[in-house]
Amino acid sequence: MIKVALVGSPNVGKSAIFNYLTSTYVTVSNYPGTTVDISKGELKVGGKKFEIIDTPGIYSLMPLTDEERVTRQFLSKEHPDVVVHVVDTKNISRMLMLTLQLLDADAPVILNLNMIDESRALGMDIDITRLADILGIPVNASSAVKKTGLEPLKKEIIRYQAKQSVKLRFSADIEQTIERISNLLTADYGLSARMVALLLLHGDEMIDKSIRSEAAYGRIANEVKELAAHYQYSLDYVLTVERQDMVEKILQLVIRSKGVRRNNSAENLGRWAREPLTGVPVLLLVLYLGLYLFVGQFGAGYLVDYIDDSIFSKSITPFIEQVVYSHISEEWAQSLLIGQYGVFSLGFRYAFVIILPIVGTFFLVFAILEDCGYLPRLALLVDRLFKHFGLNGRAVIPLTLGLGCGTMAVMVTRTLESRRERILATFLLSLAIPCSAQLGLVLAILSHNSTAVIIWASYVLAVFAISGWLSAKIMPGSRSAFYMEIPPLRMPILSNIITKAYTRMAWYFIEILPVFIITSFILWLGDRTGILAQIITSTEPLMAMIGLPKETAQTFLLGFFRRDYGAAGLYDMCSTGLLNDRQLLIAAVTLTLFVPCVAQLVVTVKERGPATALLMVILIICIAFSAGLAMFHISDLFNLA
Repeated sequence: MIKVALVGSPNVGKSAIFNYLTSTYVTVSNYPGTTVDISKGELKVGGKKFEIIDTPGIYSLMPLTDEERVTRQFLSKEHPDVVVHVVDTKNISRMLMLTLQLLDADAPVILNLNMIDESRALGMDIDITRLADILGIPVNASSAVKKTGLEPLKKEIIRYQAKQSVKLRFSADIEQTIERISNLLTADYGLSARMVALLLLHGDEMIDKSIRSEAAYGRIANEVKELAAHYQYSLDYVLTVERQDMVEKILQLVIRSKGVRRNNSAENLGRWAREPLTGVPVLLLVLYLGLYLFVGQFGAGYLVDYIDDSIFSKSITPFIEQVVYSHISEEWAQSLLIGQYGVFSLGFRYAFVIILPIVGTFFLVFAILEDCGYLPRLALLVDRLFKHFGLNGRAVIPLTLGLGCGTMAVMVTRTLESRRERILATFLLSLAIPCSAQLGLVLAILSHNSTAVIIWASYVLAVFAISGWLSAKIMPGSRSAFYMEIPPLRMPILSNIITKAYTRMAWYFIEILPVFIITSFILWLGDRTGILAQIITSTEPLMAMIGLPKETAQTFLLGFFRRDYGAAGLYDMCSTGLLNDRQLLIAAVTLTLFVPCVAQLVVTVKERGPATALLMVILIICIAFSAGLAMFHISDLFNLA
């Protein structure tokens, strides 16, 4: 099978091209950092089979983030037969740098100028034929969103024949050093000897570690040192400047500008969304309309009540009970299916009635926000704030995604530059970022009292800020520099929004339904054996300490299996009137800050290691109940009944 790798910076359309070539849906988002893992699909044309690989975003072959490392390791180890470098044509002056690096690495490159419609709208006219002649590789133009230029790209892939590409030269002393180092290399590093030499001159740590076993390592290191002594600035800087000069000379030959035309309305709106004075009101409006009204009021309020009262209570539940009582005589089997902890009455009902409508409405809102290009502007807006937590603006992507699903969000922390930032972001995700189902349920049970909603949100944000600030102070290291491609604001495409929301809902539901069923069975088994009662009894003093009835212990136990499961239990208690407004506020605060669900915890162990995950859980439990205890003592000030 012929391997075809799609590479390029984040948010240039690789996943949209992957979808077209393979007819397989991968989430396509108008913000950087969407693809974290490598996705693979198949293209069949005639008697040929092509394996299409969608790689994580990469700015340079000198990686800074995990996603860039994954892509470089893939290129060096898998040796794809074709590498399609997808670029955002509007930003070709930045992105052509990677094209030249790929050529130096002897990669079999096809350059695809994507978003060509947007560059033309700005007055950029590129001579594609001349660019192909200069680089010595096929060049194609496309607009993946509009599905134009993709069929010619497919044909270029099918008929691609490897040939000697052009390698632009650095200044004489650099080229001489590159040649000498190349001649001293004896092992295969998965890249051309020229590219290995260039990476060494750039100070790439991965390559430096790899070549230490070379017999001539001392001579190689000396070559690097001697060349560096000739320059006032670092070799990395010198090489980057010379490479950028190459790019500019190429573009002078191939770009024919017809005068820049801009969409002033979109530019103004994009600027307002990222500047503090106007960006904060825009953010508050998004939170109010998207999360509070649509997810909280409509999803967790109207939809949950309608499905529960009009569909399940009137039709489905009576039918299931009739079938169970008619065909199953054993009491234990009846209770397993429709008892208090029954697979249907607890597992299926929570999943379909309470969780699904909330998750669905959130993913619709999230799809709109990412498709229109708002999230990168939000990243710029919060960058100054996040520096106090040891993070930069890029962390807003996993933290915002955590409002949909914490499990998915922990995986996306791979896009952050340093291990320190990934740990800090994972900790804050696990502590104070409620998933969509939990968020929707909390908003639903508190929405009748706007004061309680404001107190809950303010309190959780305060815990988030204080915990983040203290963690950044305690944990050694500093935050990375912030950089991110800012795409233009676009009108969201309805079909893309629906497909994206549906795909994520399906993924989420496939993940949670087995967990809900297993949890129901465990709780049923614990109830039958008396173990559950003992656990609940042992935690009742803790509940009493924060002013909650003993029945709330069961809700926190459910919350350990899944946060949204625990919130659903709180929703049931609210429906039966077991909690007053003050107790609801205390329970909502404590449960929001409680330990992450099992699925998120498993991913955290995998991503951050068992020791780090265990330390996080201990800290989170202490913080959650300390916050609940503090709220118990100060809640009298708010006159909540």
